Amino acid sequence: MVKVWWSCCFSFALFLTAFIGTINGGGNVTYDGRSLIIDAKHKILFSGSIHYPRSTPQMWPNLIAKAKEGGLDVIQTYVFWNLHEPRQGQYDFRGRHNIVRFIKEIQAQGLYVTLRIGPYIESECSYGGLPIWLHDIPGIVLRSDNEQFKFHMQRFTAKIVNMMKSANLYASQGGPIILSQIENEYDNVEEAFHEKGLSYIRWAAQMAVGLQTGVPWVMCKQDNAPDPVINTCNGMQCGTTFKGPNSPNKPSLWTENWTSFFQVFGGAPYIRTAEDIAYNVALFIAKRGSYVNYYMVSSLPSLFSFSFIYPIIKQYHGGTNFDRIASAFVTTAYYDDAPLDEYGLVRQPKWGHLKELHAAIKSCSQPLLYGTQTSFSLGSQQTAYVFKRSSTECAAFLENSGGRSVTIQFQNIPYQLPRKSISILPDCKNVVFNTAKVSTHNARAMQSHLQFQSAKKWKVYKEVIPIFDDTSLRANTLLDQISTAKDTSDYMWYTFSHDNVSFVMENKLNLINGMNNISFLSATVGLPNSGAYLERRVAGLRRVKLQGRDFTNQAWGYQVGLLGEKLQIYTASGSRKVQWESFQSSTKPLTWYKTTFDAPVGNDPVVLNLGSMGKGYTWVNGQGIGRYWVSFHTPQGTPSQIWYVSHTSIPPKIYWEPTSSTRRRNWESTRDHSKHSLHTVKDHTS
Repeated sequence: MVKVWWSCCFSFALFLTAFIGTINGGGNVTYDGRSLIIDAKHKILFSGSIHYPRSTPQMWPNLIAKAKEGGLDVIQTYVFWNLHEPRQGQYDFRGRHNIVRFIKEIQAQGLYVTLRIGPYIESECSYGGLPIWLHDIPGIVLRSDNEQFKFHMQRFTAKIVNMMKSANLYASQGGPIILSQIENEYDNVEEAFHEKGLSYIRWAAQMAVGLQTGVPWVMCKQDNAPDPVINTCNGMQCGTTFKGPNSPNKPSLWTENWTSFFQVFGGAPYIRTAEDIAYNVALFIAKRGSYVNYYMVSSLPSLFSFSFIYPIIKQYHGGTNFDRIASAFVTTAYYDDAPLDEYGLVRQPKWGHLKELHAAIKSCSQPLLYGTQTSFSLGSQQTAYVFKRSSTECAAFLENSGGRSVTIQFQNIPYQLPRKSISILPDCKNVVFNTAKVSTHNARAMQSHLQFQSAKKWKVYKEVIPIFDDTSLRANTLLDQISTAKDTSDYMWYTFSHDNVSFVMENKLNLINGMNNISFLSATVGLPNSGAYLERRVAGLRRVKLQGRDFTNQAWGYQVGLLGEKLQIYTASGSRKVQWESFQSSTKPLTWYKTTFDAPVGNDPVVLNLGSMGKGYTWVNGQGIGRYWVSFHTPQGTPSQIWYVSHTSIPPKIYWEPTSSTRRRNWESTRDHSKHSLHTVKDHTS
């Protein structure tokens, strides 16, 4: 039996989806100016980001297998400090947070691992992946040469390293981890910390190397990474933008191939083509790059104007921002247009086109790694990159950076080069791959399984609005929501009492003569995740004036979170603590909704269509599957996200949390016209 709970008075639909050479222990890992060296062999490596908390343990084997089938050698993941130590000294490595299990699954399938400990990770993760309790440590300055922050950063980094060592997961122990990362894109904020920025980055490098993992450390987007830490490139075009390693003895590595934009609520999707991704990867390899990881792109969404920067990202498998992991305004789907989509299905043409690219490059790895490179012009916008190891070992990359197709001569043989493309010739004669020629395609289709036509299937619970006398937390000022709620909920009530004698307001407000209780509900949609001095960020009400009187510094009462959250009414036991009522068409905002149904037969994940909902949060069988905000439309007038994936290991029991945003007209019509439905999702590849 499936139970569904939510917090909005809109209709919805339910959907189902279907998922449609071995490398063993890494051994000794070193590097030189050409590449990483594993067991005395130089390597060209292709990697993809899969974040373990953004999928379920049941999905991990399939995701890793499809990544391997797509030609990847390495799986890259961040380590999520905020998820592993949500309360200081209290750790969680269970379920989706079981990083050791995740890495062992990668190892079992014969792939390597890049472990990006950070522990600041950004990653569109609330507070950049830092635990919120750091915010309240007196005198702390995050990501700076600050003793309080360095103490906790080193403590957590050492804990993760020791955990990996205990499980024999470093390549030096026969495990799969060949690279580790410390910090993350610090160059973006280093200048803001002045002299303490440079001293911090030197300390971080020394601290990490001192943990003696037996594998190299990297710093991404950090041109001044201290030796022996390798500076790496993040971006969309590292073949042209990367300044290169800061030492001739370090290899050229691309840790984040920004392949698309992540989506924010109210923002339209941006899709980067498979052809453009392949072109830039081939160019990076042609310029002696040796490691490429598919990941993210940084940009500021034009829809919003904030004092902090949003990095925009997409990974090899984006996954789902379950629970409340997403940072400010980031959608729950993360990012569905990856080579493996949110549900684990192959996304064409990206997956297939990149698979062919990887195979073409691997077919000429010997001259690429051990040959002598020369480059020369073939025309005004055409270049040949030739790698020759001997008279019989030769590989060539023929580039056309221009906007039109051309025919060039290479070694007295004519070759047609499509616009903005690179042809790969493993023997310097025959073209086996061109980045602009795509041969794989697919479509994702949904099949309806169940319709919900009756309001009788739904029960509601109206959230209680607290008044001043109900609150136990008091202050004679407006408190900061981040410090007070400590990210335990998106919601915080601000309430005070006002003795009204007379009141005038342009808009109608129902006040009575005598005592009025006034309550404000402040709601965050994730916390900021980037920029310097994160500890200075605040949220919630900042000033309140009424009838010309400033109420900012008077007696306020506070309640963190909603009563339904406190009672956990989205669980079977918590549901029995409140009185549920029958659904009525006049149901108001701040209302919880629940329903139950029999899950479809099979192991396919359940997908909810919340296209006619408003704004809120959803649980399935007591587990949060993320925020929704479909009432916030893109400039094209459509929601940024309507599909919401459930956990795959359990039949759904779904609850929607109450919000203040409603679309009652749509709810009334759709509840009578069976918009509620259950679907399966399949891909059709050609």
